[in-house]
Amino acid sequence: MHSEDNLVMLSALQHFLFCPRQCALIHVEQLWAENRLTAEGRILHERVHTAARESRRKIRVEYDMPIRSVALGLTGRADVVEFHLREDGSWQPYPVEYKRGRPKKHDADMVQLCAQVLCLEEMLNTHIPEALLYYGKKRRRFPVEMSVTLRNKTVETAGAVHEMLDSGKTPAPQYGKHCGKCSLFDLCLPGTVGRPGKVAGYMQKMVEEE
Repeated sequence: MHSEDNLVMLSALQHFLFCPRQCALIHVEQLWAENRLTAEGRILHERVHTAARESRRKIRVEYDMPIRSVALGLTGRADVVEFHLREDGSWQPYPVEYKRGRPKKHDADMVQLCAQVLCLEEMLNTHIPEALLYYGKKRRRFPVEMSVTLRNKTVETAGAVHEMLDSGKTPAPQYGKHCGKCSLFDLCLPGTVGRPGKVAGYMQKMVEEE
């Protein structure tokens, strides 16, 4: 169990799986920068979060719903949670996470969605077998099974994030293909790894610009 003052943002799990250094820069060093991709994602989420609450005969829809898990030490907000009326009169929750792009080869989005599921299961004392990812480029929802494998990876990732954040240490940069899409590229400087001459040149350029 985690204390109230030791809860980590759900988004940290996705940041960690994308790049542990990015996660530390954001959640340890409190750095942030925006590029076109993050701006498009932010606008999409703002549009979803400002939608009015819906209620139909057999479906209730909650937007920007606060969620948390003390067991995993996570907190955040779910973009959309649909509640479908069961035959026994109870309500089955279905989280829907919105993403601006397309389905990815890695499972960072699915882990973030699973973290929302685990939060809701703890809060509502229920079981959620499936949740949904909506991708803006495809304009459709993709169901994601909450398998044992995905659940275990989500729990392990939450533990790894807590361990890194508790250490207060930021991992060294490692340049890769994913770096080009990162809004923190100019703060991280992954291309200067092992190249002191390039670092010196960059610092000189910054001084001259100032």
